Amino acid sequence: MIGWIQLALFVGVLALLTKPVGLYLYRVLTPEARVGLEPVFGGLERMFYRVIKVDPKREQDWKVYAFSMLAFSLVGMLLTYLILRLQHLLPLNPQGFGPLSHHLAFNTAASFTTNTNWQSYGGESTMSYFSQMVGLTLHNFTSAAVGIAIAAALVRGISRASAKTIGNFWVDLIRVSLYVLLPISLVFAVFLVSQGMIQNFKPYETVQIVQDSSLDSTLASTQVIAQGPMASQVAIKMLGTNGGGFVNANAAHPYENPNPLSNFFQILSIFLIPAGLTYYLGRMVKSQGHGWAVWIAMAVMFVGGTLVAWNAESTGNPRLTVLGVEAADGNMEGKETRFGIFNSALFMTITTDASCGAVNSMHDSMTPLGGFVPLFNMEVGEVIFGGVGAGLYGMLLYVILAIFIAGLMVGRTPEYLGKKIGATEVKLAAIGILVPVISILGFTAWGVVSTWGTATLNNIGPHGLSEVLYAFSSATGNNGSAFAGLGTNVPWYNTLMAIAMLGGRFMVIVPVLAIAGQLASKKLVAEGAGSFPVSGVTFTVLLIGTVLIIGALTFLPVLALGPVLEHFLMIHSTQLF
Repeated sequence: MIGWIQLALFVGVLALLTKPVGLYLYRVLTPEARVGLEPVFGGLERMFYRVIKVDPKREQDWKVYAFSMLAFSLVGMLLTYLILRLQHLLPLNPQGFGPLSHHLAFNTAASFTTNTNWQSYGGESTMSYFSQMVGLTLHNFTSAAVGIAIAAALVRGISRASAKTIGNFWVDLIRVSLYVLLPISLVFAVFLVSQGMIQNFKPYETVQIVQDSSLDSTLASTQVIAQGPMASQVAIKMLGTNGGGFVNANAAHPYENPNPLSNFFQILSIFLIPAGLTYYLGRMVKSQGHGWAVWIAMAVMFVGGTLVAWNAESTGNPRLTVLGVEAADGNMEGKETRFGIFNSALFMTITTDASCGAVNSMHDSMTPLGGFVPLFNMEVGEVIFGGVGAGLYGMLLYVILAIFIAGLMVGRTPEYLGKKIGATEVKLAAIGILVPVISILGFTAWGVVSTWGTATLNNIGPHGLSEVLYAFSSATGNNGSAFAGLGTNVPWYNTLMAIAMLGGRFMVIVPVLAIAGQLASKKLVAEGAGSFPVSGVTFTVLLIGTVLIIGALTFLPVLALGPVLEHFLMIHSTQLF
């Protein structure tokens, strides 16, 4: 019963916050509108424009917008790579950590540039405070701002008619960073500190353990406790759907996630901006019903995934009965007793619905169907609210395909909000959806048949396949969470996963911006009796069906060989092996 109350509370609070957040985003992403924070950040905004020599009133077409975004991301990635390689020479390194290897630095730089935050390392044993704050946390702001900017550009393309421009990338980037991400993160970080999260620059603490080591000579008598500026990083890693943990245990660590209250606000912050962007969509296209239809489609799939994961983990593993372990309370392996089964399942579903790699439990220890949920969430493109910006523009690719399918069913040229959807838009949407599919399935197939792919794999059979599949799904989907059980800090995995991250990010964004340019240039046509409505139950059901069917057709075969097969092996055999 408690789980149902918590789920209802989460969905209810998210629904209540959607409109005010959406209205605020509308003002931020409309440069001529006043936000209310101009007295605080207005001077800084104008200074940035002067430094980079940008005229904020001059808009860009989709090609220039895309070039600006790619150039900015490339420079940021190179800067991060240099910081990580020169870490030992830079300040704020009280533990004296050395430089990262070239392949780990490349992987990490690509990871944080693409809003993935995959970590082939343990943060507290690898990164200096300077690397954490300047090399990584800075990217948490900028990569999130880039995602929101791309979503705004696409929505402008949909809302405009006979236009050549879709906004100015530099204006979107700066305004989102200053007026959305920075102020909310500051307030959120202060709240997290109030809950017990640390924020300091102290060297690590070495403390005497409570347990008497004299009783067992193999036990250590001391323990090293990590310190550092955690609250500032955790606030933006959640709000920006980044997910990279300051420490290796991520949100399962009591410093990164002290209690159930901090846990609730962290998962709420993950969905906060993605939910608000659906209202922004409705406001921009002057069809609030359309925005809410997209929101409802996302919410239905989110609740469905949560219920599947929650039921799977509550049912538990019947094989534990063979060991004489009471399984009535469900599968608690790999979970924090502070959060329990429901909050672990809820967190796992939310973090993989969005492109947020934060975890408060070990996904590798989930039951097979519990592990099925995060895999499927990432493989359909993380469009169930999704990452900041990425969730909306990813879902709008499905909207275009859904409209195309509806047009085929009624035998007329499909229309979307008064614009004809032609072959170009459909092909670009298909590219944006198929590129991640090719990356995930291609790299996974290569990995499971190669020596480099299986050399660091700790499991065999369907679970081993799931671990490799999860790694490339997480990388390509720019999620960053790990299934564990697979060692990826080796040249092959670090390099190929970095390529998967870059492709999964930018080879989707470029078609999205091309669609924005195409739609912005189109003329509006009067809607007729045969026009397909983009609000209401029919559209919502069609959109959900499009997402699920495309996901099922492309990934069900490999999922059947992984978590589905493992599930049947679990329930139809009580013999341990």
